[in-house]
Amino acid sequence: MLLSAIDFYSQEKVFSTGINAHFRCMKIEQIYTGCLAEAAYYVESNGECAIIDPLRETLPYISRAEKNNAKIKYVFETHFHADFVSGHLELSQKTGAKIVYGPNADCHFDCISAKDGDEFSIGKIKLRVLHTPGHTPESATYLLIDENGKEHCIFTGDTLFIGDVGRPDLAIAGNVTKEDLAGMLFDSLRNKIMPLPDEVIVYPAHGAGSACGKNMSKETFDTLGHQKQVNYALQNISKEEFVKQLTEGIASAPQYFSKNAMMNKQGAGKLDEVYSHGLKKLSPAEFETAAEETSALILDTREAQVFCKGFVPGSVNIGLSGQFAVWVGTLITDLNQPILLVCDEGKEEECVMRLARVGYDNTLGYLNGGMEEWKKSGRNAETILSISANEFSSQYNNETNVLDVRRVNEFEDEHVTEAESRPLDFINDWTSEIDKNKTYFIHCAGGYRSMVAVSILKARGFNNLIEVAGGYAALAKTNISKTNLITELK
Repeated sequence: MLLSAIDFYSQEKVFSTGINAHFRCMKIEQIYTGCLAEAAYYVESNGECAIIDPLRETLPYISRAEKNNAKIKYVFETHFHADFVSGHLELSQKTGAKIVYGPNADCHFDCISAKDGDEFSIGKIKLRVLHTPGHTPESATYLLIDENGKEHCIFTGDTLFIGDVGRPDLAIAGNVTKEDLAGMLFDSLRNKIMPLPDEVIVYPAHGAGSACGKNMSKETFDTLGHQKQVNYALQNISKEEFVKQLTEGIASAPQYFSKNAMMNKQGAGKLDEVYSHGLKKLSPAEFETAAEETSALILDTREAQVFCKGFVPGSVNIGLSGQFAVWVGTLITDLNQPILLVCDEGKEEECVMRLARVGYDNTLGYLNGGMEEWKKSGRNAETILSISANEFSSQYNNETNVLDVRRVNEFEDEHVTEAESRPLDFINDWTSEIDKNKTYFIHCAGGYRSMVAVSILKARGFNNLIEVAGGYAALAKTNISKTNLITELK
């Protein structure tokens, strides 16, 4: 039986296998973090446990083990993650657990680079290493064998997702191409994973929303037998066709991916030290001085429609409620960029933690008391004009300058006539191509990305900007759609 719960500390969704007669000495928890679409795993047997693909913060894993009177024996990594900074090194330092990677892992710290077929005991169960290169050369899948010797589940990392497989373009080095890695993945799936029993449970490292695959399911686990039926990558196709399907239409990886992968190879700094300076309370005067002396980016993480009504001049809005870490990693190109935070009261630690999850460790502190305290101090606050979709509809004509900051595929499905496609992902490339003297109406799908875009442009000296609240979802319900001002491209 599968149970779900919410862990307060890290706002994660937890799925646990119930302890029943068949696996009396085994417990598996999938710890799923939605903002990164990432799954870590807690595996326990007979007083010993292993953590698989942990996020950077170690407290959730250590707390689980202490609560269950279990010792963390191993930290298993399926590969060098690119989309987040892993907590393997700090978890090992705090608990004495040994770090395990697959074959050929080139780590800059003490770890076990396991061989194909190696087995590791955790209580009365074992994890067997299956070398499954393809997503990356060192990628490994861990096969759990229960106390009765039965092959129970596989922890596949980014080798096999639910409905998809890992992209083959993130670990290209030397003469190895994405086509080479895709070919390796074809062999790994057919030689190592598909021969396993159909009832084996597949536990991947990611679900829908992750940039590590193209078309992942919203489900976060499944049986291998069902995946053999529905997953395109496990069908009876040739290697050539597999490689073609896997390498076509891959979106560009966010710029921080390669930097996070390197941090995971080298080992990240201690999160406690990141907290020590990131959670420094700053008065408005101290905040202003820090911004001037360090050229820090002022990052405002409040909701878009709250932000636009008043913010510290020069601030950039990336709301904590959305895919915060992903957008930070996409848009802020320097991991060492000094950052000052403006956030809702009580969200300070979460902001620092989620920045650190993707390698942004140079947070200098936060505005104590938030914007209310800033305004009380008599300092100037800027605003952004945000109008409803109906207001936009009443003003729209063929001369209106509209910037659509959704992704290209969203724009091509349907868009406002005469709108320019300017994806937020590439704002650093196209900012210089638009005219500061023109007035632009800016929208996305629902209002999150458009406020990010407007805040960035305003910080860069653009003042004639109007954000359309509710985005395209709201525009499609207005008179615009009734007067044939919406264009579909098929």
